[in-house]
Amino acid sequence: MNWQQLISNKRFGLEEIHEAQKDDRTEFQRDYDRLIFSAPFRRLQNKTQVFPLPGSVFVHNRLTHSLEVSCVGRSLGNSIAIQLVAKYPELANTHVPEIGAIVSAACLAHDLGNPPFGHSGEKAISTYFSEGKGLALKSQLSSMEWEDLTHFEGNANAFRLLTHQFLGRRKGGFVMTYSTLAAIVKYPFPSVLAGKKSKFGFFTSEENSYLKIAEELGIKRLSKEGEPPQYARHPLVYLVEAADDICYQMMDIEDAYKLKLLTPKEAKDLYLLFFDEKKKCRVEDIFSFVTDGNEQMAYLRATVIGILIKECTKVFMENEEAILNGTFEGALIKHISSPLSESYKECSRVAVEKIYRSRDVLDIELAGFHVISTLLELMINAVQSPEKAYSQLLINRVSSQYDIKAPTLYGRIQAVLDYLSGMTDVFALDLFRKIKGNGLPAV
Repeated sequence: MNWQQLISNKRFGLEEIHEAQKDDRTEFQRDYDRLIFSAPFRRLQNKTQVFPLPGSVFVHNRLTHSLEVSCVGRSLGNSIAIQLVAKYPELANTHVPEIGAIVSAACLAHDLGNPPFGHSGEKAISTYFSEGKGLALKSQLSSMEWEDLTHFEGNANAFRLLTHQFLGRRKGGFVMTYSTLAAIVKYPFPSVLAGKKSKFGFFTSEENSYLKIAEELGIKRLSKEGEPPQYARHPLVYLVEAADDICYQMMDIEDAYKLKLLTPKEAKDLYLLFFDEKKKCRVEDIFSFVTDGNEQMAYLRATVIGILIKECTKVFMENEEAILNGTFEGALIKHISSPLSESYKECSRVAVEKIYRSRDVLDIELAGFHVISTLLELMINAVQSPEKAYSQLLINRVSSQYDIKAPTLYGRIQAVLDYLSGMTDVFALDLFRKIKGNGLPAV
């Protein structure tokens, strides 16, 4: 793969149309702005990140998480762009100097496809088909379509959202640039290759879209002709992934401290794992006059994020050749230097033990699983038997942008999943209560 071809500002869905620039923004900055002002991005403010949506203590939701990941991604991208241009001066007059803007936009989009209630929402959808009443539909779907449903994945759903032509939309969905779209596909292969981790990059319905992008950008194909398509990652995927890895781990520690799942000492000790003796002495000096606990935690978190940005940038540049050849394996964060790597692993261990398995987190996952499973069952029944009176009531509840009356069963199921995954936590819960008769509209 080569950088000149990998970084393209061609727009997916507008290949034959060359829009004139209406302002001083680059095409990648326009990607960012389109996402910021979009309804799916705005709805992230009411979607669970890890902890239940806040009461008196404000913790991260999907929107604040995405904004922070975007900031870290921009820093990573800008640093990489500067070093690439220094290494290859001929790239100065290409789009390579704009890598920071591309990564920043891709980071904004990376969670757009996630359903309500975090990962429990994804699990509720996939297990409805693999273990629940949806299992009865297997004989009516192709093997590829069935793999899509039993491995439902937020990443693949984000790619669908950004490229799929929903009813009433312009051709190409968001009409994003090819490079921004490629940068969000962490797993560039279909669901049939998802394996036990249930990770894949695009549904059967969007496979041709990804193949078109891969061909345009010169992304290396790893599978042979006749086999399910598997590609190397676009290099910028590693930066989007690193920004996400850095943010969720470091921000979850701060949120856990605010929610008293970690004591102040436990949280500080985790951050201080990343500091050498010189930096620890500096922390002591700063804390002699910065005495507020929240401010101290914010300083430690920001410093650690800076350290990890620098280290991931170093890993990327040291492995640039392998990344372009498609032979680099694993996330950048897994290749950072030994002391920092061990510190990150310890943070992950504590997070699993004291944060992700905490009662509050498990309670929201249990409730979310039940809400999504119930809504999914009702909606699937409705699109299977649309002639029934109750089915009509449910179908009429769905926005006209979704192709709920698609000619194929797979298409109708996808429309249901588009509708459900676009819901916020509160909307899904409110609809669940109304359907169950536990709440009625105000009169």
